[in-house]
Amino acid sequence: QVQLVESGGGLVQAGGSLRLSCAVVGRTINVVRMAWFRLAPGKEREFVADISSSGRRTNYADPVNGRFTISRDNAKNTMYLQMNSLRPEDTAVYYCALDPFDNTRTYVYWGQGTQVTVSS
Repeated sequence: QVQLVESGGGLVQAGGSLRLSCAVVGRTINVVRMAWFRLAPGKEREFVADISSSGRRTNYADPVNGRFTISRDNAKNTMYLQMNSLRPEDTAVYYCALDPFDNTRTYVYWGQGTQVTVSS
């Protein structure tokens, strides 16, 4: 059984920070790409950031570029999203995802999400 469990969400004021975690149970993650997505009110699911299996390569959506940092600790089987300078428009449910294939960005495993709410 492969399970992804997000944590770290919450309610913060604009300008604040949060660190999200995604713990993976049921398989190791050191050879797979992982990513963060978010679902904001009134919007479709949006890509936030992804990270290669080694952590050497990362990509960020323009709205979060420079404010968010994706990272991973393969020894702990966990991926992270450090979110700084949060804005109300960052309010969303954040989901972690795992691509079990060879960096195809075919995310077949998803967590249940963690709510991030940023007040103005």
